[in-house]
This record gives sequence, structure tokens and C-alpha cells, in this order.
Amino acid sequence: MKPEIIVAGKLFARTQEKLDKAFTCHKLYEAADRDAFLKQHAPKVRGLATFGPNGADAKLMDALPKLEIISNFGVGVDAIDVAAAKKRKLIVTNTPDVLNECVADTAMALVLNTLRAFPASESYLRSGYWATRGAFPLSTSLGGKTLGVLGLGRIGEAIAKRAEAFGMKIRYHNRSKKAVAYPYDADAVALAKNSDVLLVATPGGAETSKIINAKVLDALGAGGYLVNIARGSVIDETALLRYLKEKKIAGAGLDVFDNEPKINPEWFGVENAVLFPHVGSATVETRTAMGDLQVENLLLHFAGKPAKTPVT
Repeated sequence: MKPEIIVAGKLFARTQEKLDKAFTCHKLYEAADRDAFLKQHAPKVRGLATFGPNGADAKLMDALPKLEIISNFGVGVDAIDVAAAKKRKLIVTNTPDVLNECVADTAMALVLNTLRAFPASESYLRSGYWATRGAFPLSTSLGGKTLGVLGLGRIGEAIAKRAEAFGMKIRYHNRSKKAVAYPYDADAVALAKNSDVLLVATPGGAETSKIINAKVLDALGAGGYLVNIARGSVIDETALLRYLKEKKIAGAGLDVFDNEPKINPEWFGVENAVLFPHVGSATVETRTAMGDLQVENLLLHFAGKPAKTPVT
């Protein structure tokens, strides 16, 4: 018989197809009565496939006493109560590495679009202003600018390599120094002060919550730009909105927000921000690879073998 698993949130279609072939899948996100659904399937469910904000909290783990593994679609596990999982001796897996290049591409697209104002220039053309108002206003070059990477992990390093190819200089801050040639700054404030563009690539969670605050934005200054491809939680959005509207920083490029997808409507009127709807890894190729790894972790576990990418 196929192992029984719960699918916490709607997954990439190709991933769901593979899960359906290998497992008996119970879709929690379709349940009319969540508690009744969990009570019904709890005696047999041994695995949980989850995605993004669906995560897995301690209450969900308690509702599934036979649970053995939580397989996450994505690198970040901040929506999963990892401490609770460890306490219950549950395996938690994620999907690292397979999305590094794609997210790094998105990060550089944000840097380019924010400094060069390409989305605004296209809108200018489509509005017919080129002929009636003349050339689009001049923007800012990337070459020679300093990119400060807050969180020089696998994705951060991939971004740094791309930025170097654009002629940018790199600095970074991590919890600890790495064996890299880039200059190291002691904290986010120092990094912001020494950067033209501050790019956030840290994990989410309590440790990095609102790490980008008014003090960091003050250090970045009126000529500085902020780019975030990490999590919405790492930025004090109220402060950032104010700093953008008052031109206390030059601009921002954001792929992630608080309360996605129902983001603060104030963002829609901020002209010096480039906004993406969390598309960092959103290509067919990358999402397929992420799903394959999520499924592989489950298959390995139920075959009595170690998961490929365990977090716990």
C-alpha cells in the first residue's frame, strides 16, 4: 500500500502529479473542516508535504501522531516550527541549491530594474510620452557601484558573481566571516553605510525579523537602494514605505512582502520602487527541480533511507 501523506497547500501541478503516483495524498487545503479532516486521517498519515506560508506548526504536528517527516517545497523553513519538530523527533527537509541560480537572476533583475528604471521607461513609452515629452529621464549605472550582500549564503554568492560581471564591487555581512575575497562588515548598519545597493538574502524567521529598520535605512542614505529577495519579515515595511515616499533612500526593488499575496496597498502608489510578486524561483525548470527534490526526500524516507536534504 502507498504511504499516506497530507498536502498542506496547493503545490506545483507537476509535483502534485508525482506525489499522487507515489503516495495516497490527502489535501488539507481543500478541507471544509480542518479539524475533522485531520482527525479522520491522523491514524494513517506518516508524511506532510508543505509549501511556503502553509508551513507546519506544533498544533498541526500534534494532530498527526503518526507523522514522521515534513517535506518542504522551498529553501526557507521559517513557516515550520523546527524546534517543535526536533522535540517530536520529526525529520524536516527543504529544497536547497536547485533554485540558487534562478533566484540570483531575479535579484539581478531587481537591481537592474531599480537603478535603471526600466519598468518606468517602458510605461513611459507605452503612454506615448516619448514623442510628446521627449527622452525618458536619466537613470543610474550599476558599474562601479558597491553591492552590499546581507546574507552571503549559496544564493548570496551566486548574486555576487553576477554583480561582479556587471562591474559592481561586493561587500557582505554574515553571522560569521567566510573564506571569500569580499570585504566584511560587522553588522547590517555598517554594510548599509558602505554600500550603494543593499541586497538582502538572509533566511527569514525570528532572528532576522525587521533586521532592515530605520537605523539601517539611515545608514544607506538618500542615494542608496534596497533590494530584497529574502522574506518580507526581514524589513520594517512601515519604515521603508516612509523612507521611499520621503526620498530618504533612492529606491527599492522587492520580490517579497509582509502578508503575501494581500500586500499593503500603499505599495501600489510608490513610484521609486520596483515590485515583483514573489517570482524569485518561478520558472518551470526550477519549480520542477524543487518539486522533484521534495518528492525524492519523501520517497527516500519511506524506503528506509536517509532524506537527501534534511534540516533536522
